Amino acid sequence: MHELSLEELSALLSVFERAGVVGGDSAEGQLLTRIQALHAEKEELESMDFDDCLGGACKL
Repeated sequence: MHELSLEELSALLSVFERAGVVGGDSAEGQLLTRIQALHAEKEELESMDFDDCLGGACKL
């Protein structure tokens, strides 16, 4: 399956925001919460400096 890029996740978050969707129990709210978590994970991975991982300081 195709993994969404950080830019694509950002665009989706923008669409949800413009639509006024908030996290919650609705299907849309649950999807927003999942997209927010994926966005945060992707953002963290893309900001990692692989030099930080030298000597086993981090796990990928």
